[in-house]
Amino acid sequence: MRVRWNPDPPYSMRDGSDRVVGLQAELVEEALERIGCRAVWVQLPWARALVELQAGRLDVLPGALRRPEREAYAHWAEQHVVVPNRLYVRASQRAGFGNATRLRDVLKPGLKLGVQIGVVYGPEYAALLAEPDFRARLTQAAARGSLWQMLELGRVDGVLASEASARWELARLGLVAQIVPTDVLLSDEAAQIMFSKRSVDAALVQRYRQAGAAMEKDGTLARVVRKYLVD
Repeated sequence: MRVRWNPDPPYSMRDGSDRVVGLQAELVEEALERIGCRAVWVQLPWARALVELQAGRLDVLPGALRRPEREAYAHWAEQHVVVPNRLYVRASQRAGFGNATRLRDVLKPGLKLGVQIGVVYGPEYAALLAEPDFRARLTQAAARGSLWQMLELGRVDGVLASEASARWELARLGLVAQIVPTDVLLSDEAAQIMFSKRSVDAALVQRYRQAGAAMEKDGTLARVVRKYLVD
């Protein structure tokens, strides 16, 4: 099975032996092995991975939020891991965001946001994308690392990211004190796994779902989550 990955710690990354590892990587590999399949890792940025999945040249795309426009070309399986998406800002500007919890409530004139190309961070974000004024605020990048740098330098005023990714990356960049989370919550729904309808049979996806449920029941899921998400 051709499975998408991209450097996105702690979900997927390469270890010292050049193997693809990480929270999503381990869970997907284990579930596929339980149904007699093997993961063939294909490195792709998110937007390109969606195109390849639609065309059937990619079989599996982990870490997606379920959206109506994706139903036509994807089967879905639960990932059973909930990690909120939040708005991150410079610590020096944090007080100006108060305790607002909705993105719309902090969209002051001139506010610029850094986002990854093709990523949908949650239902409010998806709705805001329909508004030209909101889209004009966005600075898009294929990799989140450049967005943290832009935020540190003041080229954007906020970055949208999952809590797990932000915690991991900011610690390694030495930016934990400079860049902090706000109370703005984009999504706290569990990401799911997309399977291409062009290349993957629905019956196989059902077997994958059963394997995932078994991993939750037997403690495999909890073990992997502890490995990557617990400080």
